[in-house]
Parts: sequence; structure tokens; C-alpha cells
Amino acid sequence: MKTTDLIQTGSGDVLAELGFTPAESRNLHLRSQLMTALRKHIEKEGLTQAEAAKLLQVSQPRISDLIRGKISRFSLDTLVNMLTDAGLEVDLRIKPSARRVA
Repeated sequence: MKTTDLIQTGSGDVLAELGFTPAESRNLHLRSQLMTALRKHIEKEGLTQAEAAKLLQVSQPRISDLIRGKISRFSLDTLVNMLTDAGLEVDLRIKPSARRVA
């Protein structure tokens, strides 16, 4: 058997491959995008974790969780509030799915 015989093509959605439902996968993807935007904003502004915590009205350990990517500790609601406190606008776009849900 050749090594190439062992390679399988995935669905393109690593979260689905890990067993997450489509809804869970989408939620994780959205939270990841919001966390990345916050982390980049903090870096761009050159804020310390303490300064970011004050600006975002959270504790410094909360900022540490954000920077370290602890996605399970943040809800969409919390992230939207933090982005708003950072002076960033959150915009939501809804469109039909590429696949039909029965």
C-alpha cells in the first residue's frame, strides 16, 4: 500500500470533521472571528492587558483568556459587548445557506 492510498479528502470543514454539528461549527467560527478582531485591535493599539481590561470593562485574566484563544470562555454576546466597548462596530450578515436544510 502506498502512502497516498492512506490520504483521505476531508469535507473542508475541520470542525465538522471533529464531530461538531453545523450549528456548533458556525458558532465556533463566529466566536473565533470576533476574538481575532479583538486581539488584533488590542495589538494595533499597543494596549497592555491591564489597559485592555479597563477599556473592555473586564478583568485582566479575561484578556489573558482572549489572547490565549480560550474560545470556550466567551459567548457571542460577550464578544459583541467587548468589541462595542473597544469602539468597534459589529455587523451581522445573514444569507441563504449553500446547502438546503430539510
